[in-house]
Amino acid sequence: MLTDIEIATKNKQEPIVKIASKLGIKKNSLEFYGNNIAKINVKNEKRCKKYGKLVLITAINPTKSGEGKSTVCIGLADALTKLKKKACLALREPSLGPVFGIKGGACGGGYSQ
Repeated sequence: MLTDIEIATKNKQEPIVKIASKLGIKKNSLEFYGNNIAKINVKNEKRCKKYGKLVLITAINPTKSGEGKSTVCIGLADALTKLKKKACLALREPSLGPVFGIKGGACGGGYSQ
């Protein structure tokens, strides 16, 4: 089994323009921070206010298998995409569990990258 760092170095990131285009966001609406990071300038994206939806998952009790917020968020984004909805996911803060030698997923580890 590969380590997190080995998985990360094998990963090829898509340019943010390509990801934005999948969501129907035009290049002139992006404020770039390199090739892989951008903010959306909502002044140029008027339809964001009309059609955009925001779902916040703030707290849940993990299942016995350890599935928590990160797993639910990824599953929800994948399900919406499978239903042909334009979905975008941002995982904000990783769990610090693995750092301290206790249980926790540290979102973005392993193959979730």
